Amino acid sequence: MKKNVIVIGSGVGGLSIAILLAKKGYEVTVLEKNASFGGRGGVFHAKGFQFDMGPSWYLMPDIFEHFFSLIGEDTKDYFELKRLDPSYKIWFEEQKKPVEMTSDLKRDAQLFESYEPGVMKKINIYLKEAAAKYNISKNTFIYKPFNNVLDFFDKRTLFLWTKFSVISSFHKHIATYVKHPAIRKILQYPLLFLGTSPYKAPAVYSLMNHIDFEMGVFYPMGGMTKIFESLHSIAKKNGVKFIFNTAVEKILVENKKAVGVATKEAKLSADIIVSNADYHFTEMHLLDKKNRQFSEKYWNSRTMAPSGFIIYLGVDKQFDSLKHHNLFFAEKWKEGFEAIFKGETLPESPSYYICAPSKTDASVAPEGCENLFVLVPTTTNLKLDEATIKAYRDKIITHMIETMNLEGLEDRIIFERVFTGHDFSTLYNAYKGTALGLAQNLMQTAVFRPKTKSTKVKNMYYTGANTNPGIGVPMCLISSQIVYKRIHGIMHGHPLSAEDTKFKTK
Repeated sequence: MKKNVIVIGSGVGGLSIAILLAKKGYEVTVLEKNASFGGRGGVFHAKGFQFDMGPSWYLMPDIFEHFFSLIGEDTKDYFELKRLDPSYKIWFEEQKKPVEMTSDLKRDAQLFESYEPGVMKKINIYLKEAAAKYNISKNTFIYKPFNNVLDFFDKRTLFLWTKFSVISSFHKHIATYVKHPAIRKILQYPLLFLGTSPYKAPAVYSLMNHIDFEMGVFYPMGGMTKIFESLHSIAKKNGVKFIFNTAVEKILVENKKAVGVATKEAKLSADIIVSNADYHFTEMHLLDKKNRQFSEKYWNSRTMAPSGFIIYLGVDKQFDSLKHHNLFFAEKWKEGFEAIFKGETLPESPSYYICAPSKTDASVAPEGCENLFVLVPTTTNLKLDEATIKAYRDKIITHMIETMNLEGLEDRIIFERVFTGHDFSTLYNAYKGTALGLAQNLMQTAVFRPKTKSTKVKNMYYTGANTNPGIGVPMCLISSQIVYKRIHGIMHGHPLSAEDTKFKTK
């Protein structure tokens, strides 16, 4: 008799674990509180514009390709990838002219050398080490189901720890290679993808610079939503049942074993429960106190990734000064990170990001128009009234106009929506309104991150950004592979393989 699995939530973690288990022959049902799939990777349409609500950078294509290959699929059958050139454009507060990064080191070297003559010799050494960290990490601990600190100590992981700078400060690690503040900022900014600060992150995350400079930045034509649409389609093709607009109110536990869930409408039985909902929400709201692994005190002691002040804009004009990805870096760099992680108000002088996918993809905006996604990273747990939101919105729009040569922007806006930490909490049950989950600092990485398997409840598992290996769409795909390994007792650290799964064909 087939085992029944209930997956709570249909973000990338929920979709991917549903596929893996369905292909193994399980009967899988996904329960989603919202009206559609995708979680933070949702999409909405308004006045002819399409807006990806969350992830906007397609990085680490090898991770996507591996997952699709594992389940007998090919990304090319679901979406067309376009490599962006330039990868992104940066405005520095302390410089008059913006710069463009290309993920072509020969071209980017000219910029770096103009800042700091002779620096490329050191940057090449730095990136060679970053590439080694990425390749070793990918084949060791990021696919590993950590149980305790001893799991760090296998031959491949020990080589990583002893050969390279791994646990020292990311900021200090970069400082040993480059002196110019602009280069340091360019190397440090990808840490925001991990929801952490370069002053708190371990040096192992220099691997992000290999991903950026040597692997490239891509975009799936039709929008980032194509990733989630493809996973949803593959899940349905493999027999996964989806129930939307249905919030789980309680995980049912008998004799320390998960046996089902309760919704407002019914009780559903299951042999296995996998939660892709917010980890804190699952523990503190869906489980009785005796079945929780962590207390409220534990969660309050955690460092959360930033929240976000997001403005979605539909504009009936195209601006030549913008590229697909655009970044503004404030001069007070360290103070900016402190405002995000230690502040109690909206940042006074923020660095921020603008995505203009209509530069690459005409399908996401009406002809002659632009759709803009403006993200200001902020501290979590903010309580913002309408007047504060309006004033901050005006401040950011004005700054964009003055800094990025967007004259006339205010008058050309035909659609607008503001999204804040409150919305992250309401839509996704995100703890303290975090946009991403638990930050990936040293003490919240690998074995120090909440596990994918409950230590209190049998047959209870967790997937997604708050568990291993961490934040980001590729990491959530890996998280589900770790859950699969745990369910089937596969404890090695290398990527899940066809030999590990031996999926049934349908």
